[in-house]
Amino acid sequence: MKSITGEYGELIGRLIQRDSGALSFRNVKYTALEEWKQEAVGKVMEHVAPPAVLYTGTVKPVSKEQYQWDGLEVEELEWQLPYGSKTEALFLKPAGSRGKLPGILALHDHGGKKFWGYKKIARGMDEPSGLMQKHHRDYYDGLCWANEAAKKGFAVLVHDTFPFASRRVHIDKVLQEVQRDASVKEPVTDEEIERYNEWAFNHEHDMAKSLFCAGTTWPGVTLMEDRAALDILSSRDDVDAERLGCGGLSGGGMRTVFLGGLDERIKCAVCAGFMTTWRDFSLYSAWTHTWMAFVPGLPGKLDFPEILGLRVPLPVLVLNNLEDPLYTLEGMKNADSMLREVYTKAGVSERYRCSFYPGKHKFDRAMQEEAFSWFQRWLTHPPGY
Repeated sequence: MKSITGEYGELIGRLIQRDSGALSFRNVKYTALEEWKQEAVGKVMEHVAPPAVLYTGTVKPVSKEQYQWDGLEVEELEWQLPYGSKTEALFLKPAGSRGKLPGILALHDHGGKKFWGYKKIARGMDEPSGLMQKHHRDYYDGLCWANEAAKKGFAVLVHDTFPFASRRVHIDKVLQEVQRDASVKEPVTDEEIERYNEWAFNHEHDMAKSLFCAGTTWPGVTLMEDRAALDILSSRDDVDAERLGCGGLSGGGMRTVFLGGLDERIKCAVCAGFMTTWRDFSLYSAWTHTWMAFVPGLPGKLDFPEILGLRVPLPVLVLNNLEDPLYTLEGMKNADSMLREVYTKAGVSERYRCSFYPGKHKFDRAMQEEAFSWFQRWLTHPPGY
C-alpha cells in the first residue's frame, strides 16, 4: 500500500517498530500486573504531560436551570476552570429516580465541528438546529445517545471540552495574522458556523504547536478537563462514585482511550469508532485525524490500543465499523488482537469485548444498545474487581 509519506513510508515503518512494546504488558518481561501498571502508567503520564497546574481539583459547578423533559430530569450546569471560558454541561437522569445511580461521563465527538460540544450527543428541551439534527442523523441514527443512556437508568454528565462550543477559540481574540481570513467572524448563521468550523479545523495546527512548545500535549489538556468533569460527576449526591463509566464515538472514543486508560475511577469504558495502531496512523491514516490523538515519544514504548489496555483488569468494550474510512481494517483488527492478548494474559478475558459492525464511521442504534448492555453488566450490578 502507498503511505501518507510517499517513498518515506519504508523509513516510517522501520521507526514505528523501534523499541515498540517496551512498556507493553504483552512483553515477556512483565509478569506482575500491578507492578507493570505502576511503571507503565507513570511513564505514559510523563509523555501525555497533563498540565495539572491549571486545575487544582477545587472547581465547583453552578446549576443554571433544572427541569423535566422527555422522561428525564435535566440540569444545565457550568463551571469555571482557571483558564478560558466557562465550561457548559448537561446532567441527565431518569425522572423520579431516587438514591445513588451509576454514572456515565459521556464524551462528545470531534467531527470537524468545534462550534458544538455536548449538544452533539445530548439535548434538553431546546430544539437542535438543522445542522445539529443532521449530525445526529449522520453519526447516531438520529439519537442523542447521552439521553438514551439516561433513560436506561444512568446518571449522565456531558460537558464541552477544550476547544469546543463554550470552550472554543474565539476568532476575535486570535492574532490577526492567524485569523487568516478577515471575513470569518464569530458565527451566528448556519453558513457562518460552517465557516467557523473550517477555520477551527485548520487552527489545530497552530494550537498543537503551541501546546508542544509549552511542554504539554493535546491529549494532556483534554485528559485534565475530562478528569475535572469526572470529579464533578463523582461528587454528586445522586451518583455512586464507585460505579462510574465513560464512553464516546470518534473524538469521544479517543478521549475514552486516555481517560479510561489512565483514571481507575472509570470502572467501565466503551470506545466507539476510534481504535487502531500507531503503525496504521503513521503509514495510512494520520491525515484523517485531529492533533488531539497524538503523543510525541510514546509510540516507541506503547502501542495506541494499549493506552486503553492500561485499565486492565477493569472492563472495556471496543466498537468498530468495518468500512470506517478513518482507519484500515487491518489496523482495527491488529488493535483488537493486542487488547485481547493483554486481557488474556491478565486472566480476565471476559472483561474485554470487541465488536465489528457493517457501515462507515458511526455509533448507531445497534452499537448504542450493545454499549448500554455493557454498562449495565458492569455498573448496574458490578461483580467486584
